[in-house]
Amino acid sequence: MKRCQLLCLFFFTALLISTDAAKGGGGRGGGRRTGGRLYKSRMPILIPHRNPASANYYENKDGARIVKASHFELDYMLGRKITFFCMATGFPRPEITWLKDGIELYHHKFFQVHEWPVGNDTLKSKMEIDPATQKDAGYYECQADNQYAVDRRGFRTDYVMITY
Repeated sequence: MKRCQLLCLFFFTALLISTDAAKGGGGRGGGRRTGGRLYKSRMPILIPHRNPASANYYENKDGARIVKASHFELDYMLGRKITFFCMATGFPRPEITWLKDGIELYHHKFFQVHEWPVGNDTLKSKMEIDPATQKDAGYYECQADNQYAVDRRGFRTDYVMITY
């Protein structure tokens, strides 16, 4: 019986989302149109009941949290500069690590990271790639972590070619 209820809930939710997308989005939360497709994020995420130890970890007031970050989708021109920004807070001050397609990025002559500590609990980080090539397209993440928590934000990039 429980399996049937879950399947019914899934299909009902999918029907609501597809019906809303067919109407053109609108409403609270809106939608984002990219390449002719409409992306919606209105489906609630159900989190199972957490035990006190995991709640203390995930909801720790001193845990690393990304409080400001670049937009999450960027089209760049070949030969130009790509820049992403990430600001994290926590106590102790979090460290910020940059990743591309799940792999940590290291400094090289076309890739630079600039960091600015703010107070005792905040770190600003800016990642730059200059000049950008086709190989720089992908999924970038900034990861902030301290002894209490880890937080991530992702940014998708792709290059555009302008023809005259």
